[in-house]
Amino acid sequence: MDILTEDSLLIKNYVSGDEKALEILIEKHNQRLSSFIYSKVNNRNITEDIFQDTFIKVIKTLRRGAYNEEGKFLPWVMRIAHNLIIDHFRKSSRMPMFGGADSFDIFSLIGDEKLNAERQLIKDQIDCDLEALVAELPADQREVLIMRIYKDMSFKEISENTGVSINTALGRMRYALINLRKIIDQHNIVLTN
Repeated sequence: MDILTEDSLLIKNYVSGDEKALEILIEKHNQRLSSFIYSKVNNRNITEDIFQDTFIKVIKTLRRGAYNEEGKFLPWVMRIAHNLIIDHFRKSSRMPMFGGADSFDIFSLIGDEKLNAERQLIKDQIDCDLEALVAELPADQREVLIMRIYKDMSFKEISENTGVSINTALGRMRYALINLRKIIDQHNIVLTN
């Protein structure tokens, strides 16, 4: 059984209720993922926190039945970890925000000149920092987009939290996506997946 098949089988088993399959999956990728996170943050405690947060997101996604990247489990998990690393740098104010340069490379900010093949794969998949682009949106659109995409709130919940109608919340989300596309086009950013 090859590694890719093994991952998808473990995922299938976990989704079917086999908790042990998740333990095997975490153990299997522990070293690789921990090393990747540590190479960015250089702190054991932060590495552990980000590692745990990564798998909390993985579990939530698997439980929702929203995982569909067949055969690409490790790159997907590492993308989640990568985004959490960006959040960590942003919260600790050690990372500059998007400044409108021609291209934006998050790895150049974190300072990793020699990307190995694995990190190169991640870099190819995340050529820009979407959250920094989101920061350029008008406040009302940004608020709705963050609640919907990052906090996974329903439009009903967004409506209740912001005090606007569901239709207004939907409209703001629509304009947020249109404006994001404009910002991406303006800066000639190439988003890869």
